[in-house]
Amino acid sequence: MVKRKQQKQALASRKKPVAKNANSLRIIAGQWRGRRLNFIDSEGLRPTGDRVRETLFNWLQVDVPGAVCIDLFAGAGALGFEAASRGAAKVVMIEKSRAVAERLRQNVALLDAGHVEIVNGSAIDWMNGSAEAADIVFVDPPFAGDLLEQSLRQMEAACWLKDSTLIYIETAKYQAFTVPAGWQQLKQKNTGQVSVYLYQRSSER
Repeated sequence: MVKRKQQKQALASRKKPVAKNANSLRIIAGQWRGRRLNFIDSEGLRPTGDRVRETLFNWLQVDVPGAVCIDLFAGAGALGFEAASRGAAKVVMIEKSRAVAERLRQNVALLDAGHVEIVNGSAIDWMNGSAEAADIVFVDPPFAGDLLEQSLRQMEAACWLKDSTLIYIETAKYQAFTVPAGWQQLKQKNTGQVSVYLYQRSSER
């Protein structure tokens, strides 16, 4: 009787659906297509969804291979890892939370992504001291607060952008913001609860 009861329990456990990890993201395309990466909860952390990433990287499909990409507010790493998977030469991810940055490092090790660098610190402070010449910059800060406006001003003031640098901006839907003079809007789309933009920087005023 005991053996039959154990067999029934084992069968029942096999029939239970396996819960998916809500804190995971899927790399859409490239070298790591289909790979899932886990991330941890953190205030303001909001991974860019699959549909939005699909749109963004369709915009950037000829620009990412061989590019130097900076992800100023990395969070779960959705944008940075996607760029790295699709052939970026170097990706620098800046993340203020120590715990979130540590998980990003674990995912770098998991993917053996030697061309991805994780910086644990403030994006604003990093921009003050960086001389990294970027081809593409992802700006997707927490929606609360004024980090978006601060970031855009600091990017231009720090003089580390190229004339041709592409800047992706993700905001709460219809959120107003001001870009530096000379930035040209190339693309814009509203989807779900967010608005997304692609700009190109020019030193011409």
